[in-house]
Amino acid sequence: MAESTASQIIDAIGGAANVKSLTHCATRLRFELVDAGKVDQHRLETMKGVLGAVPQSGDRYQVVIGGAVATTYQQIMNLPEMANAGKGAGAVEGDKKQSDADVKAAERAKVRGKVAWMDSFFEYLSDSFRPILGVLLGASIIIALVNLFISLGVIPNDTANTSLVFIQAIWKGVFYFLPIMIAYNAAKKLDVDPWLGGSIMAILMTPQFTDLMDDKKWKGVTECVKSATLGTTSCSTKVFGLPMLLNDYSGNVFVPLLMAAVLALVYKGLKKIIPDSVQLVFVPFFSMIIVGALTAFIVGPIGILAGNWLGVGLAWLNSHAPFIFAILIPMLYPFLVPLGLHWPLNALMLMNIQSLGYDFIQGPMGVWNFACFGATAGVLFISIRDHNKEMRETSLGALAAGLLGGVSEPSLYGIHLRYKLIYKRMLIGCFTGGVVIAVLGWLFPSVTAAGESVRGVTTNAFAFTSLLTIPVFSQMWVYAVSIAVSFIVSMLLIITLDYRTPEQKAEMNGTAAPAEVSAPAAPAATATATATATAVKPELASITKTVGAPVAGHTISLDEAGDPVFASRALGEGVAIVPSGNVVVAPVSGVLQTVAETGHAFGIKTDDDVEVLVHVGIDTVKMEGKGFHVAVAANQRVNAGDTLVTVDFDKVKEAGFSTTTLMTVLNTAVLGSVTPKTNVDVTAGQPVLKVQA
Repeated sequence: MAESTASQIIDAIGGAANVKSLTHCATRLRFELVDAGKVDQHRLETMKGVLGAVPQSGDRYQVVIGGAVATTYQQIMNLPEMANAGKGAGAVEGDKKQSDADVKAAERAKVRGKVAWMDSFFEYLSDSFRPILGVLLGASIIIALVNLFISLGVIPNDTANTSLVFIQAIWKGVFYFLPIMIAYNAAKKLDVDPWLGGSIMAILMTPQFTDLMDDKKWKGVTECVKSATLGTTSCSTKVFGLPMLLNDYSGNVFVPLLMAAVLALVYKGLKKIIPDSVQLVFVPFFSMIIVGALTAFIVGPIGILAGNWLGVGLAWLNSHAPFIFAILIPMLYPFLVPLGLHWPLNALMLMNIQSLGYDFIQGPMGVWNFACFGATAGVLFISIRDHNKEMRETSLGALAAGLLGGVSEPSLYGIHLRYKLIYKRMLIGCFTGGVVIAVLGWLFPSVTAAGESVRGVTTNAFAFTSLLTIPVFSQMWVYAVSIAVSFIVSMLLIITLDYRTPEQKAEMNGTAAPAEVSAPAAPAATATATATATAVKPELASITKTVGAPVAGHTISLDEAGDPVFASRALGEGVAIVPSGNVVVAPVSGVLQTVAETGHAFGIKTDDDVEVLVHVGIDTVKMEGKGFHVAVAANQRVNAGDTLVTVDFDKVKEAGFSTTTLMTVLNTAVLGSVTPKTNVDVTAGQPVLKVQA
């Protein structure tokens, strides 16, 4: 890539003075900025050599480059204005004083008040929930299927039925022990031993602790009172002569979040005063005693009380101003989700279910989700009509992830945030569906499991709003009609008005021209490949027809892998593998264009110019090479089956990262087709991608 492109990227990112630090992985530049509000995202997304721009939580930002990322990174770092920038010490300019970034951050704080604090808070929430989304999604689908089978009479709704009890145990286990999972993730986010966080939360969920709530067994010691307002029972007892409030902490999300924050203060304080030689023993020892006691006596009751009353407050709003509530939620979500600001609402949903026995937020939230999926369906229709293969594959994958999994990120990152006109159409669908659910929810109230009549659509389960989870909602027909309206309105508006500006449409139609006339620009791994991508595709002596699996395991689609950038196909079509082996091999023969120093990514170019990227794990660049034993070097020639790296996947899991290994063909756009083979078990080297020139 030309040096001028590096300058353009820095200019679009807000200038060198806006860069706190800059690193890169195999495909992306990873910026930490002073002020993410200064980024010109449209300019980045339309810039030659840039495949995508993805905002992250806080002031972090990713610019997707592809195989040429290392070259681009080096060119950026060589820019005169970037002296000492991107090295973690803060942005530097002019006289190279390292205080400029801090001064600018202080000025930002004056203008934006507590936004910096709020950014950190939302990032904390996001990273505490994101790693467990998979199990939450799995549990929600089980709940939906159980409710569906009960309604069809396939499974008897009988609590004495052992089969039903076992099935309920599968999903209830996820939500019962949810506090321990959140405590683990939250502690890890705060740089505390995550097992310590999980263990302290587990104290409040042991049979010994919950047994203290049995006022019959502990007669005269434990006293229990039922709250008429909340419909919950609270108990108190004496421990070491001090009063302790007892609660059921299963399924709670606020308490582990508060506990982890307290643990971080205690843990880091202890590490400062306890000698290094004995920290392994005494830091956990004192942490468990101090934070365990603080959580049981103070933090736990505060978290329960705050969550309960917050849920009651929202329930009051839903009861007394249901129209505002039902319309506001779907109108806000399109802006909350891309910024990661929707996590507090997810936490409230879980708290509602625990304290009230039902949740009323997920119904209106489903309206937004299906408006989002409807917009994607409209894009899919247009891409089929225009014979746009790349967009067809992107939208089809995103639509499948949405309708079947309730996941909106592939649609947002892969399509909607790239073509901003979509939001104007989609918001109309959100509003229309919100009005429908508000009117019907008022006319036909839901009846909870306790027999309470509630305005609006409710559910007693935490469910990802997809087609599969429709049966979990009370007044199911009201919910179904509402999401159908939002879906259809968004889809028809996209089909009728298009999702592209005239310039984008002309550009896309141009790049969609047949390969023999003019090949489209490709996500090339080198500057030469990028420059020649617009030329007529050459006739090749031999064509790579298949690409082998880089590691033994089970193949899944990129949409299931958990990385929105790969799912968007910005890095080409490909496949993901959940590994069962620990040796990663070359999937094709060729020259290694890229070998990440951390050993997590490799780019290979074949003799017939097929560019293959192998990315071991997700976000494993953060492991800094620990557990990765690289066997090759850049510019080395390898044969298919040669060992690239041996990975300690257990260490990857312990670090909290996904081991899913992704492989894509970077220059998919200049090939006839790349077809993945998914949902099969494979050995290393077994064909998983079919390539046609």
